[in-house]
Amino acid sequence: MLDMSDEALAVVERSFTMDVRAECWLGGELITDAIPVTDGSEDRDRSLGVPERISLTVPRRDRGVTWDPGADPAHPLAAYGQQLRIDYGVQVGSHWEWINRGWFLITNSDVDGDTVSVELQGLLTLIDEAKLVAPFQPSTTDTLASTARALVEPALTCAFDGALVDRAASSSMQWDSDRMEGLNDIASAWAAEYRVTEDALLLWAPLSDTGDPVLTLTDGVGGTVIRWQGSTTREGAFNVVVSQGEDSAGNQIQGVAYDEEAGSPFLYGGPFNALPVPYTESSPLLTTVAQCRTAARATLQRLRRANGRRLGVTMVPHPGLMTGDIVSVTGQGLRAAPCVIESLSLPYSPDEMSLTVRVLPS
Repeated sequence: MLDMSDEALAVVERSFTMDVRAECWLGGELITDAIPVTDGSEDRDRSLGVPERISLTVPRRDRGVTWDPGADPAHPLAAYGQQLRIDYGVQVGSHWEWINRGWFLITNSDVDGDTVSVELQGLLTLIDEAKLVAPFQPSTTDTLASTARALVEPALTCAFDGALVDRAASSSMQWDSDRMEGLNDIASAWAAEYRVTEDALLLWAPLSDTGDPVLTLTDGVGGTVIRWQGSTTREGAFNVVVSQGEDSAGNQIQGVAYDEEAGSPFLYGGPFNALPVPYTESSPLLTTVAQCRTAARATLQRLRRANGRRLGVTMVPHPGLMTGDIVSVTGQGLRAAPCVIESLSLPYSPDEMSLTVRVLPS
């Protein structure tokens, strides 16, 4: 969860006064800190390559300033590299507390009558659109960390959690055009995940869905509504992950992870199928059996995000919540069940917030 004072946390548990502040930067320079946002919303879904989407509504003219970008490539709402820093304000007594929701790239601005509609995406858009102009291979001295840096910097700056242990990257690995594919291959082999922080860093950390709940959600309390959601299918289901690699002698190696999570509908040895139903992946970045086993366990954990039991939550907006946060849920047959936020929609006006949370094993 984003940093908030105890006073602000107490305020957002009930009705409160909010505001949105947006400032524009271009080429590392502040253009304006006073974009008049009248409405909007922020959507995050960590199953997407670029998880963040924001829509803003801005008056075409406000206090003598024209917010129609027209043909001006340096206008604060133009889509030529302009980045907005978005802060969500909560009134605490006689002052405002501002929660930084992050930095976002303007992708489109449309004028309709007296309003300007601005669309933004997360900064991983810079990597997603920047295809490689020639095949890329790590050198014999590159590591996983240095390879990640080579794929994204200087568009984004990488930061690495101290719990990640760097290691050599195989020079037999090659990516033809897709930088994001390279990042995902590194994350899979490293048993890691990456995200853009609110300070615009690309943070790499061990893959994890554990931690203490940052918030308790109870069905019917404070206007919170909790409902089961989703559908079921056998298509694409599995109960075993097989991660394959190649050792220094050129021999194929592999590691296996079985779905043994209590309560999993795909439990290995359970009613789903008495035989192994494998999900198989292969990467030259895996050079030992231990690395293959670690990657298999991480991939199993990552794939659970797509097929776990889900709840839809509507509630009073909470500007500190982010995808990946752990919350405690009571309702719909659950009692203080740990859940992880997989997606959210935060309104930039007085309205309800919605979450999709995945139930974790107790």
